[in-house]
Amino acid sequence: MTTTATSNAEETIDYLRQVIAAGEHWYIALLKAMSRWSQAEEEIDGRTYRYLIGGEAFDYLLLCERFIDEIGDIVGTKDRDALLFHGHPPLEIADEEFQDLIGTPKYQAYLNYLYGVVVEESLQLAVEEEVAKEHHGHVWSSGRSEAETAFERLYGKPQAELLLEFFKERHLLPETDQLQYTDVKELTYWLFKYRVRSHEGARVASDTRKGLAALSRVELAFRRRIIPEATPAETADEDSTRYANVN
Repeated sequence: MTTTATSNAEETIDYLRQVIAAGEHWYIALLKAMSRWSQAEEEIDGRTYRYLIGGEAFDYLLLCERFIDEIGDIVGTKDRDALLFHGHPPLEIADEEFQDLIGTPKYQAYLNYLYGVVVEESLQLAVEEEVAKEHHGHVWSSGRSEAETAFERLYGKPQAELLLEFFKERHLLPETDQLQYTDVKELTYWLFKYRVRSHEGARVASDTRKGLAALSRVELAFRRRIIPEATPAETADEDSTRYANVN
């Protein structure tokens, strides 16, 4: 990191610790600290932390992980895993308060990440599941993988061709460069933007609803596991309201 970036990181983490020491809940303190964070990317112990995907999509959970690593045992393992692996914070706060805490620019970039990475991944999975069901209903196999068929159905081109286009835009060499985990997020966001500009509005809206529905099913399964007394109707209503509110 540059001297300026290092200074911002140190000052923000100091602020985070001060706010927690003053009695603020650690999650609220994390969100307040986010509003002060200015690094789009940093490298720590050989690991790249890219908080801004495609220059416009904010990976909020990655920054949560970065902060939690700095405050040690304050965050219990259960709360940490629920937040970082399932996106479930320890406190329920309204979207308006969340936006106020992290700041409007980061909130808008967070929505870009939600739709461009999280929902896009869910959409890919949903279409792949559709293809799998179709394959099970046919005696003869097409010889193509479900992922390959799903990609062509979603984006109108073979998976290999899309990957070559992505490499070309990023000035990477397919023969020598390998995609890291952060690069996969970049690819997902790139595919989202490719889909939006390649299809007409009604198709894009329909696919987005499909991705949201798939994400809600995952959310429902998680909630039913941690809140067994909740009925499917109750948890489904909560999920549909939650994702409707981010628009």
